[in-house]
Amino acid sequence: MLQLDGVEIGMGTEQLRADLSLHPGARVAVLGPSGAGKSTLLDIIAGFRVPDRGHVSWDGIDLTDALPQGRPVSILFQDGNLFPHLTLARNLGLALRPDGRRPDAASRARIEAALDRVGLHGLGDRRPGTLSGGQMGRTALARVLLQDRPVLLLDEPFAALGPALKTEMLALVGDVAAELGALTLLVTHDPADARRFAESVVLVAEGVAHPPAETDRLLDDPPPALRAYLG
Repeated sequence: MLQLDGVEIGMGTEQLRADLSLHPGARVAVLGPSGAGKSTLLDIIAGFRVPDRGHVSWDGIDLTDALPQGRPVSILFQDGNLFPHLTLARNLGLALRPDGRRPDAASRARIEAALDRVGLHGLGDRRPGTLSGGQMGRTALARVLLQDRPVLLLDEPFAALGPALKTEMLALVGDVAAELGALTLLVTHDPADARRFAESVVLVAEGVAHPPAETDRLLDDPPPALRAYLG
């Protein structure tokens, strides 16, 4: 279980507080107004920011001061976070060999299998600059498969995609997360994404990351802060 206990962190003149627990394998949308702290919440979980107070833990292990590379977390960013001068296969190889050494035969087989799984069969020799937005997202998901970590964070990675392709990518994320048994947090501005993807929603508003609430119930009868955001 992922727990944030008494977490507080400054955001300029504002403050974000979080007391919540998230179960392994759950699909959670993180929803709220721009600037409310959705990305900050993910940064705390990933280890990019250290809270001013409180603790972050996974399965009872305190991660509050752990470096990002020491956490059981994979992340999908909007830009895919791929090195443009490396092929897809070499980019994915870094998930298995962060030291940059060329993967061995067993690792290459795993990379090919991951590319096949996300619909990129035979594209391992391509460079990121030759890919479409959807293919970039699929490559990032292949990396998630190779990392095989129990927590997956998505900070609007498909925001630039059209509606049909975004729906397709969210479905693929759901499939990958299910295969890994990963707790998945999806930051989104779109309540339709939350309904489509998430069992529960963490509302981030007015300085608080609220405990998860069932998606349809929350969106069908939103509290005032969410109602003001949704309009």
